[in-house]
Amino acid sequence: MTISRHQIREKAFQTLFALAGNSEANLDTLYEDVLEDIVPTPAVPDYLKELVTGVLSNREMLEQDITPFLASGWTFDRLARADRIILELAIFEHKYVDAQNAVPSKVIIDEALNLAKTFSDERSRKFINGVLDHAFKD
Repeated sequence: MTISRHQIREKAFQTLFALAGNSEANLDTLYEDVLEDIVPTPAVPDYLKELVTGVLSNREMLEQDITPFLASGWTFDRLARADRIILELAIFEHKYVDAQNAVPSKVIIDEALNLAKTFSDERSRKFINGVLDHAFKD
């Protein structure tokens, strides 16, 4: 079975969220857990691995990329876990995914807003939209 990019982003979010709560968790086990609701359970998509490992290995750079777009007085550490992960995924996908898999900025923002709609609240959705809108201006 083929898993959509939208589903991959959701699964990447779920994996990163689980790791944020338990940094010692086994990544392969987490992949199995987040994919178990898809029948038949697919092999772990390469793009899922790319998003998760990319965010994990570029955390410092992502924090530096996001911080300038936060409101005055806000720090990266002050962000809610879900919002931080959604922003990290979006910025990683926008800035660090190789050109072969490049995704248009508008699609990345729409996907981030869908993640916020599913895993956060309306206030966070508006916040994420504002940060990404500013971050993606050329």
